[in-house]
Amino acid sequence: MNFVKMQGTGNDFVLLKAQGDEQDWSRLAQAMCDRHFGIGADGLILVLPSSRADVGMRMFNPDGSEAEICGNGLRCVVKYAVDEGLTWPREGELSVETSTGVLSAQVFGKKGAVDRVRVSVGVPRFAPQDIPVLVEAEPPLKDMPVDIDGQRLALTCVSLGNPHAVHFVDRPVAEFPLERIGPKVEHHPLFPQRVNFEVARVLDRERMEARVWERGAGATLACGSGACAAVVAAHLYGMAGERVDITLPGGSVVVEWDEVGECYLEGPAETVFWGEWRK
Repeated sequence: MNFVKMQGTGNDFVLLKAQGDEQDWSRLAQAMCDRHFGIGADGLILVLPSSRADVGMRMFNPDGSEAEICGNGLRCVVKYAVDEGLTWPREGELSVETSTGVLSAQVFGKKGAVDRVRVSVGVPRFAPQDIPVLVEAEPPLKDMPVDIDGQRLALTCVSLGNPHAVHFVDRPVAEFPLERIGPKVEHHPLFPQRVNFEVARVLDRERMEARVWERGAGATLACGSGACAAVVAAHLYGMAGERVDITLPGGSVVVEWDEVGECYLEGPAETVFWGEWRK
């Protein structure tokens, strides 16, 4: 089974060209993503044919659960599809079918080589049932109090096809105990489908920093939809402009949102190596 290892701002993935249900993908994801006994990755991505878009994708977390959307993985799929000749952008654009719908992408590079991709991650949703969060409240959910290990968090919740809870801090995000707090937020009973947890700091209207505890993956160097969720949440407080550079441990991405339509994510996509899985 041939694969490609790729990464976007340190968020790394194993990509396979597939047709559909020919494998137990959940079990394969657990094996391939293992960093000691497998290849090591933040997720397994299937690159699929699509009747609705130029290419399709499914993404599985290291714990075997399937993710609805993955912004950094989406950029890697676009680069993979172009590099492998599966499709070719028309006027620099192509489309990707995900479990949340068909999303658009723009490619950037030189001499046909894709090195940077701008993707839509869809329209943010704020209703509790859309995230989902087990509370009865009018959207958007801002400053929702949650106590974890004696620490009061103020969570802002948003769905980008997958659930996110954002907590803002006024100190460097590197100082936040993400590895201790993150899993307890992910599995909090308020979130019936678990949740991605972002800790974010606004530096000014055009710059932010964040760290993400990803549902099913843990602390990662970057999370595309998590970066978008953090910027969208900052918009709800009037703290962000329409275009924000957001720095994560693995690098920086650009998030664009005008508060009414789709949210866009732009950043690098790189091939790490090719290989063959024989297990």
